[in-house]
Amino acid sequence: MLAVLSPGQGSQKPGFLTPWLDLPGAEARLRWWSALAGVDLVHLGTVAGADEIKDTARTQPLLVAAALLAAEQLPMHDVAVTAGHSVGELGATALAGVLPAESAITLAGVRGREMAAACALEPTGMAAVLGGDPDEVLAAIEAHGLHPANRNGAGQVVAAGAVDNLDKLAAEPPARARIIRLQVAGAFHTPYMAPAEAALAAVAGGITPADPSRILLSNLDGSAVNHGREMVQRLVRQVTAPVRWDLCMRTLADLGVTGVIELPPAGTLAGLVKRELKGSAAPEIVTLNTPDDLPAARDLVARHGVAPSHEPTISFRVVVAPSAGTFAPAQDLAEGDTVRAGQVVGHVATRQGPVEVTAHDGGVLTEWLAHHDDPVAPGQPLARIGGQS
Repeated sequence: MLAVLSPGQGSQKPGFLTPWLDLPGAEARLRWWSALAGVDLVHLGTVAGADEIKDTARTQPLLVAAALLAAEQLPMHDVAVTAGHSVGELGATALAGVLPAESAITLAGVRGREMAAACALEPTGMAAVLGGDPDEVLAAIEAHGLHPANRNGAGQVVAAGAVDNLDKLAAEPPARARIIRLQVAGAFHTPYMAPAEAALAAVAGGITPADPSRILLSNLDGSAVNHGREMVQRLVRQVTAPVRWDLCMRTLADLGVTGVIELPPAGTLAGLVKRELKGSAAPEIVTLNTPDDLPAARDLVARHGVAPSHEPTISFRVVVAPSAGTFAPAQDLAEGDTVRAGQVVGHVATRQGPVEVTAHDGGVLTEWLAHHDDPVAPGQPLARIGGQS
């Protein structure tokens, strides 16, 4: 099973799009997207310096455009899973078929401008906390009045909040932890971004999304999202909510992903996956940074993706938990059984009573991802259903 990952802010490098403009139609595509985003993507991706491209209003549409431009060169119909980090979720959502590329670019432009404006309201920032005991790190972040904005796994948590509080955390770091201040404009993925969330919601409300055509993971809780409207709501909510990339990587492992391609500018997410998923769970990884990397990426798709065939192929949809509680699968349903759309496949026991879990699509129950009496979170994958396509 193959996953394509779209990186987030901080991964950009000066000139990283230059080699991509040699591909037929690439420059015209970027100029069209520039009109939608309200920034010159060709300039930003080729000749702009590091200071210019770290501006939130410019960086966010640039990263989404880069991911979509490179993905156009891949056989995406063979890709089973997409996921993105922070603004990279917009690219992943478009690659899953929920949004047209134009909508993703437009939303990235709005998101970047509004988050930059929110950053200007008061002095805030972010700092990476590397190492230390995870519980002690989270406790220290809370004790200093900060927020765990990114929980990236591999021993990395990003704290965000008022600059004075970040200074205090740096002066009193958790045991065996290092604090690295990040060169960002403000406290992303915290309540400080509430004005940006409201502005993005006003624009996103006019979009008519489609349901995902492949497994699409959410930063909110690492779950697979089945409905396009829900994913758009999550994209808006993510502006102030923590990025749980640790849970996204856990879902990659749970799904049995064997191959990973990170879209440009690649390296950050591939490094986190490499450090977090080890041993038998370690996927083969390709970092796609220039067109020279395309042969290796296409080869990975050929070996880990869905093989092209004139015969019907199996596509998978993930059934997720509707609420938190304890899961109980339907007693008369086993792996290999056929289920129909709308069929009850189990219940989640909550304090308010049992909540039905239904299959959104018909097919074959290929695998239970949760079992009897397992505690589950909202949106957690519970089962995989395969169907012919």
